[in-house]
Amino acid sequence: MITRKITIGIPAGLEARPVAMLVQVASQYDSTIYIEDGSRKVNAKSIMGMMALGMGAGESVQVTVNGEDEVKAMEAIEKYLKSES
Repeated sequence: MITRKITIGIPAGLEARPVAMLVQVASQYDSTIYIEDGSRKVNAKSIMGMMALGMGAGESVQVTVNGEDEVKAMEAIEKYLKSES
């Protein structure tokens, strides 16, 4: 299991389109992927759960990945969340 704190670099934050893209990235991996914002923990493969977070650019989330491809999954999630496009 890997846990990492990541600051969101996406200018729009985790709004509809960025959330849909994040779910697509997460869904490429067999590992379980959870994103927490302090009091809430949601499955990164759930579009409804991710939309409920409503995180903005510059805010930090904790990402936990567990499974056979956890290293690759964490790298992809971190790269996407830190992206500025």
